[in-house]
Amino acid sequence: MTNSSEEKIIKSYCRNCHGGCGVLVHVSEGRITNIEGDPEFPTNRGTMCSKGLAAKQLVYHPDRVRQPLKRAGNKGEGKWQPISWDKALDTIAAKLKQIKGEHGAESIVLGYGTGRNYEGFLYRFANLLGTPNVLTAGHMCYGSRIAATAITCGKLPVSDYANNPACVMVWGNNLVWTNGDERIGPNLNRVLANGAKLIVIDPRLTYLAGRADVWLQLRPGTDTALALGMANVIINEQLYDKEFVRDYVHGWDEFVQRVQEYPPKRVEEISWVPAEKIREAARLYAQSKPACIQWGVAIEQTINSVDNNRILTDLMAITGNLDVPGGNAFFVPPKIRTISEFARHRDLPREQGEKRLGGDTYKLADRIAVLTPKAVWDAILTGEPYPIKAVLLHGTNPLITRANSSEIHRALSGVDFLVVTDFFLTPTAELADIVLPAATWLEFDDIGDYLFRHGYVAAREKVVQIGECWSDHKIFSELGKRLGQEEHWSPDPEGDLDYILEPSGLSWEQFKKMGFLQGEMEYRKHEKRGFSTPTRKVELYSTVFEEWDYDPLPQYREIPESPVSQPEMTGQYPYILITGARIPVFFHTEYRMIPWLREIHPDPIVEMHPEIAGEQGIKDGDWVFIESPRGKIKQRAKLTSGIKPGVVAAQHGWWFPEMKDPGHGWDVSNINILTDNDPAGYDPTMGATNLRVLMCKIYPA
Repeated sequence: MTNSSEEKIIKSYCRNCHGGCGVLVHVSEGRITNIEGDPEFPTNRGTMCSKGLAAKQLVYHPDRVRQPLKRAGNKGEGKWQPISWDKALDTIAAKLKQIKGEHGAESIVLGYGTGRNYEGFLYRFANLLGTPNVLTAGHMCYGSRIAATAITCGKLPVSDYANNPACVMVWGNNLVWTNGDERIGPNLNRVLANGAKLIVIDPRLTYLAGRADVWLQLRPGTDTALALGMANVIINEQLYDKEFVRDYVHGWDEFVQRVQEYPPKRVEEISWVPAEKIREAARLYAQSKPACIQWGVAIEQTINSVDNNRILTDLMAITGNLDVPGGNAFFVPPKIRTISEFARHRDLPREQGEKRLGGDTYKLADRIAVLTPKAVWDAILTGEPYPIKAVLLHGTNPLITRANSSEIHRALSGVDFLVVTDFFLTPTAELADIVLPAATWLEFDDIGDYLFRHGYVAAREKVVQIGECWSDHKIFSELGKRLGQEEHWSPDPEGDLDYILEPSGLSWEQFKKMGFLQGEMEYRKHEKRGFSTPTRKVELYSTVFEEWDYDPLPQYREIPESPVSQPEMTGQYPYILITGARIPVFFHTEYRMIPWLREIHPDPIVEMHPEIAGEQGIKDGDWVFIESPRGKIKQRAKLTSGIKPGVVAAQHGWWFPEMKDPGHGWDVSNINILTDNDPAGYDPTMGATNLRVLMCKIYPA
């Protein structure tokens, strides 16, 4: 596609967050000049957020890592020596061979962050290497949703905005502002503009909460109790879909009995939501046809992670809003190889899989090859249950993103061999032995498998080459070949893309001309084939959990550090702290160095009610200390009446690239200095860390 004799316009898709928006990349004389939304792309229809618009500044940022680096001083000292790719990969391969020979493949951990379409490549490398230990965010982000819905109804159900739901219930999500996993904000905005009713469950007055017909401002962490209370109303007022329940539900009687434990008045005491508001929301959702639930990661970062997802799935089912147009639907992917198939999970020997850290405790996580981070840190620091000798991290900054950053710093500083692949020298990368320069989404060819959950895959064509930066795909392939995996990798990355596309009958060259593929959608599949569960029904009572000796029914567990569970703490730590408030211009720990984005949001923000500020002598814009039993950080105060007086909400992901010391201020404003990774607070089936709710005090800095 050309605009003039000098300028080309290349169709692509953005990967600066999960959203995956279609874009038009303007290129002149081999350099990107502008990026704009593609009005023909089905997910965003031309809309773009600030992160995508600023992608050019990411690509050309002067501080990018542009060639492999080897540590030249002590760990964390910030001294580096440039080396060649061959030298870097040969060094890594030799070290991994040595460690595998002396300690077993399980002593090597692979890790990635939120995922940038290379999960299949990483898992293929790990499985062929023989390590079961892949450190993801899945234990507390999206993995709980995938695993919980798999055992409940067979597959992840996604909001079907294309068929105009009459009501949308947004639970722990601000889709128009944050980074959607399945759908992005314009889809929701369109159905709201068409008259759909809106229910929002959130402790904060977000943009969506302000637009809501019903806003339930719950006590942080009480989501499961609130959803069970809504189920109580729906059942006792006979608002459920009786035919669906009769034909397609397993464990109805047991579920009804469990729900009776959560009448609205009791739920009001737990959640702070008035009983009448609970009834109003339950009636609106149950009586609107069709209706869908849009959920977010907030519900997955507590001790109730899995049960939060189970009970919301149950609400979809009992109201007849599952697998129907305009409800929560099961989108069909195009005919290409799945991530799981490409990853070669069956090539991991069973005896190795049984060695997965924490697998015998967190059985649901083990089922989707996910482990909890603390098991890795403990194995590094103590050597139990076996030593971890090497960690390879791709596109992740766990020193900032995972609970108990101080412990992570000790672990990563002490591990024998650490390799980090990233765009920049992040606080985590500064602790590495070798740093590999990663290509951004504009620098390599790719197939967008992240769209599987809503039925699309998209083509992304390489636009530019920056320095010696490689795609993660190429890194895994070339490293794998040095470790005896030659037969499982194509001679070049394009060959692997051809292999993924093979079931569709397309080559990569053909696919990139098409732009995207869409699966053939089918609704009410359950009427022909049932649901993909052991009983072929929606399992309100989980036969899988029964077999594993977990509670087969969803239940509410009080947050381990709250005014209810630990009232003795309120004297010293009087406020409930919500961590993880999302920022639209950043993606977790990324982009703090991008000028356009940092200009929009220069400082970390903690929101509090004016009443708290008055108690502590805090004015709007003041720097304040936030302190928990684990440590102390500082952020800037923002006063708002859109949060309860006893609650404060702090942003996550903060570090300061402009600080030139190698730590880049990792412990200054990083909220995970305050969070706890004690397993006593984990979700019992998934190992999800309780990140969202803890106790704190706050005072002027």
